[in-house]
Amino acid sequence: MRAYLDHAATSRIRPVAAEAYARELTRTGNPSSLHTAGRAARARLEEARERIAELLGARSSEVVFTSGGSEADAIAISGIPEALIERGQRADTVISAIEHDAIRLSARRAAKLHDYRLHEIGTDAAGRLDLAELDEALTSGVGLVSVMWANNETGVIQPLSEVIERAHAAGALVHSDAVQAVGRVPVNFHDSGLAALSLTGHKIGAPVGTGVLLARTDTPIHDIRPGGGQERGIRSGTLDVAGACALAAALDAAIEDLESQRERLTAYTERLRAALSTLPGVRLTGEGSEQLPGFTHLIVTDANPEALLLLADMAGIATASSSACHAGVQSLSHVVRALGYRDEDRIAPLRLSLGWDTTEDEVAHAITELPGVIAQARAAGGGA
Repeated sequence: MRAYLDHAATSRIRPVAAEAYARELTRTGNPSSLHTAGRAARARLEEARERIAELLGARSSEVVFTSGGSEADAIAISGIPEALIERGQRADTVISAIEHDAIRLSARRAAKLHDYRLHEIGTDAAGRLDLAELDEALTSGVGLVSVMWANNETGVIQPLSEVIERAHAAGALVHSDAVQAVGRVPVNFHDSGLAALSLTGHKIGAPVGTGVLLARTDTPIHDIRPGGGQERGIRSGTLDVAGACALAAALDAAIEDLESQRERLTAYTERLRAALSTLPGVRLTGEGSEQLPGFTHLIVTDANPEALLLLADMAGIATASSSACHAGVQSLSHVVRALGYRDEDRIAPLRLSLGWDTTEDEVAHAITELPGVIAQARAAGGGA
C-alpha cells in the first residue's frame, strides 16, 4: 500500500470543496461587472467571504482573497512597511529566522528597496522563538513584527500571544503566517490581536491557488501589484469566485471537524513518535514544545538525505525532507539551521505530516516500513 504523509505540503481536495468548485465553474460572470451574471457572481463571492470571516473570527470587510499563502505573506510583509513609510512612521521589521521563504525573501527585498532595518530573530534548540532576542530588537523602534503561528517543517507552535503583547507594548503591528495552523488548531483573528494573518486553501482540502489575507480595516497596507483596485485596493485582479466558494466549503468542513481531527491526529502522531524515537540515530525535534497535531519532524544522523526520501518513496511512503537542493548540492534548510545543525553534521531531516484523510492503515504502514528505510539510508552513508 501507499501512505501519503505530506499534508504540510498539500492535502487532497475535500469532496465538499470539489463539489463547490465544479458547480461554480459551470457559471459565468465577472463579480466586478454590473450586469445580472456579474451581480450573481458577486453575491456568491460575498457569501463565501462572509462564511470565511465567521469561521475565523473576523469581519467580512477584513477578508482579502489572494492566490495563496505566499501571496498573502508577500502583501503583508511588503505592503505594511511601505504604507507605514508613506505615513511617515517607522517601518523597521522583525521576523523569525524560521519563517517561510515567502516572508524571509520578501522582507529582505522590501527592506533593501525602502532602506529600513530588518531583524531576524533566532530560536531555541526546540525551534521556539527567542523572546529575549525579540525584546532586544523591539527597543530599537519597530513598525511590524511577523511571526508564523506554527512552523511548516517542525510543526512547533510559536508563542504568538507573547509576541503580540510585547510588540503592542512597543507600538508595532503584528502579522502571522497561519498557513499550517488554520484547520489544525483554533484560530480567532479578532481575539488574537493580530493586524493581519495569512492562510492558504490547499493545506486544508481546498484547490491550489486559493488563499486569504485577513487584514483589519485600520491596518495600513500598500498595494504591491497595481491594477483594477479589487479587494480594498490591496490585491488587484479579477476575483476567482470558484476558488473562493471552494475555500469557504473546505474551511467550513475543517473547522467543523477540528476537535475530532485534532484528537485523531494527535493519537496517530504519538504512535509514530513512540515508534521512531527508539530507532538508532533518530532524534525527534520540538521536544518540550507544543506542536501541531499531525506533525512529526526528525533528524536521522549519519544518513544521506536524498537516499532517505527515495527509500521512503520506494517503501510506499510519501514524505518530505526539510533539505533544499540547489544546483544539485544538498544543503540544510534555514529551519534546521536555526535548530543548531550544520551541513557538516551529516544529517537527514524528515517530516511526516498527517491530514484530514489520513488513515490508521497509512500510519501503521509507516511504522512498519520506516525502521528499515532509516537503516538503509544510514547504510548509504551520511553527508549533506
